[in-house]
Amino acid sequence: MSRTFESGGAKVTKLTPHARINRGTDFHADWLDSIRVNMSAVERRTGTVTGRRTVKKDWQVAWMLKAISCIDLTTLSGDDTPGRVRRLCAKARRPVRRDLLQAIGAENMGLTTGAICVYHTMVPTAVAALEGSGIPVAAVSTGFPAGLAPMETRLQEIRASVAAGAREIDIVITRAHVLNQDWAALYDEVRSFREASGAAHLKTILATGQLGSLNHVARASMVCMMAGADFIKTSTGMEGVNANLPVSLVMIRMIRDFHERTGQEIGFKPAGGISKAKLAVAYLILIKEELGNKWLSPDLFRFGASSLLGDLERQIEYHATGRYSAAHRHSMG
Repeated sequence: MSRTFESGGAKVTKLTPHARINRGTDFHADWLDSIRVNMSAVERRTGTVTGRRTVKKDWQVAWMLKAISCIDLTTLSGDDTPGRVRRLCAKARRPVRRDLLQAIGAENMGLTTGAICVYHTMVPTAVAALEGSGIPVAAVSTGFPAGLAPMETRLQEIRASVAAGAREIDIVITRAHVLNQDWAALYDEVRSFREASGAAHLKTILATGQLGSLNHVARASMVCMMAGADFIKTSTGMEGVNANLPVSLVMIRMIRDFHERTGQEIGFKPAGGISKAKLAVAYLILIKEELGNKWLSPDLFRFGASSLLGDLERQIEYHATGRYSAAHRHSMG
């Protein structure tokens, strides 16, 4: 039986080119002065997301399909090969087995992941493998993951990835600027990355697990958006502490504040440690409640993940068949 998968804004739509580029604002130090994070309030708010009963049955499947459409399917290993990247791109084009989509009546929805994320050297391979799909290639850049390469080297890496066909650039900030509360230096750095990225989307990785406090996370988020970030992203996925709901709530609230001040819609990308379908749905619910349905789109929300897709597909198979499959039954995710 055919079903329409829509749940309060969770209707899945195929990614379309993102026309909006955040040109940023001047540096406003006074915007930072009033930022204060109440840790207890943050924990109470995020506790309501995971503590309540979750959505079930067809509604749950709708949210899981939405989650798949927002994944930046990622491989960032030292042993990456062109063959591995091509397999990942094939999975991005068809993230869920055709028989499962047919079983739930979703075979004609044109489901893909939001993007493929790779190192610069793999950008040409990914671009070629995704030709005609509309799926963008994101390149990690600026000395990822530490971000401690010379400035000119970092800028050259951005320009090279854009020239190779990357439509999105995931940069890492200099954490010392945040730890020293040198907000003007952070602004100037991200502004330079914005200019080097040209028409490509700039996703700024804060590495929140290394910033010391949620107040630092909040202020760094605001500064990056002032400087022209199209997305703010929690983590490289390689820190000791990566994405979590409290950090995400703080960043989401800064996105809302920036939007109220400027009218600019900035995207959010949690990355690292999100490997289960239930947690992915919790993130989507948080986005819906805090920012609204418009942000439930790969234009404005992404998961940085490599293993999440496998669990989402496994849960969809359970919904279609009533049985859980072994993880190895699902192709590379």
